[in-house]
Amino acid sequence: MLSRVSDEPTFLHRTRELKYGIDQELSFICVPIKRGQKVLGTISAERIYDSAKLLEQDVELLSTFAGVIAPVVDLYLMENVDKPMLERENKRLNDALKKRFRPSNIIGNSKAMTEVYNYIGKIAATKTTVLILGESGVGKELVAGAIHYNSPLSEGPFVKFNCAALPENIIESELFGHEKGSFTGAVAPRIGRFEEAHGGTIFLDEVGELSLAMQAKLLRVLQEKTFERVGSNKPVKVDIRIIAATNRNLSDMVTNGTFREDLYYRLNIFPITIPPLRDRDSDIIILADHFVAHYSKEQKKKVKRISTPAINMLMSYHWPGNVRELENAIERAVILSEDEVIHGYNLPPSLQKPVLSDTASQGGLEAKLAAVEYEMLVEALKTHNGNISEAAEELGVTRRIFGLRLAKYKIDYRTFR
Repeated sequence: MLSRVSDEPTFLHRTRELKYGIDQELSFICVPIKRGQKVLGTISAERIYDSAKLLEQDVELLSTFAGVIAPVVDLYLMENVDKPMLERENKRLNDALKKRFRPSNIIGNSKAMTEVYNYIGKIAATKTTVLILGESGVGKELVAGAIHYNSPLSEGPFVKFNCAALPENIIESELFGHEKGSFTGAVAPRIGRFEEAHGGTIFLDEVGELSLAMQAKLLRVLQEKTFERVGSNKPVKVDIRIIAATNRNLSDMVTNGTFREDLYYRLNIFPITIPPLRDRDSDIIILADHFVAHYSKEQKKKVKRISTPAINMLMSYHWPGNVRELENAIERAVILSEDEVIHGYNLPPSLQKPVLSDTASQGGLEAKLAAVEYEMLVEALKTHNGNISEAAEELGVTRRIFGLRLAKYKIDYRTFR
């Protein structure tokens, strides 16, 4: 507080609002805009000097006004300053990670996935055998693709084979090929997947499903890069990298005698474990937004965002099916969306249980009505920054009724302030 600007030679005058002359005789008042211990900014005013008492009253008035507008200023800064700044910082860190190594086909910035990227970056430059471990739906094939396409073999073929997709008597022919007449129906010679992958990479998914006999044949390929087609004794030599993947515990299978120990050690030279989605909380919304954009374009629909209740449901779910389950849920929600927003009631019923009451989670009409009601309550609170009276007015109910609805769904209005 300055009684007269002209009496203070150290006045910085950074705003350049005051002019020389009569303005130099004005009083200057400046108070901080604070929320808790956080200073959000300042608010200042100039006035003609009357008396010290009136100036003190003006300071008190300005301080009161600063306290009233502090929540609004905080929200404004979060939306227009903090959020863009965090987005820029996130982009900067992402760009830095990309320069080091960032597979373009994998989405996720969590600490767990950053470690996976580091492993991919180190192994991609070699031709070493890789074993990718992880639950179903975590994206093991994407990691295999990232390794191949960032490796010296990237110009060669990337051949994928699911070891659990075919009967055992067909797998050998599919992998190693066959000669004409080697079995009923072999009317012409055919090369197998290993020959197709020559000069590149073969990805053997679900390798834990191979029989012991096929495991022995695979071991020879790993050791010698040589095999024979079915019906032939002529060796075929290939130059390939082998990437295997499984959702099973191969160490336990070795103990149980269902997986060869020597093959296990041959495959387990450089294991990479892909974390389940439940351990990648920070990636869930990034992935969901990506799938929304993808399926909106595919379905030719203008879905622009995911509502807050829907986000809460996504974050509360344990995702046993991992990224694949999330993708399926978002595809379904995009199809059901009718107003350019994915609401909680557009998501599968299994996702709604963590946030709705037990009664509403039982299914049927009550579940649908509860999901819609929950959505409307949360959206109204979010719009009015947790103000119950304004939110109730928007929905056309009394404050008391609105409060009862909040209690029903255990919603705390204070979290929206």
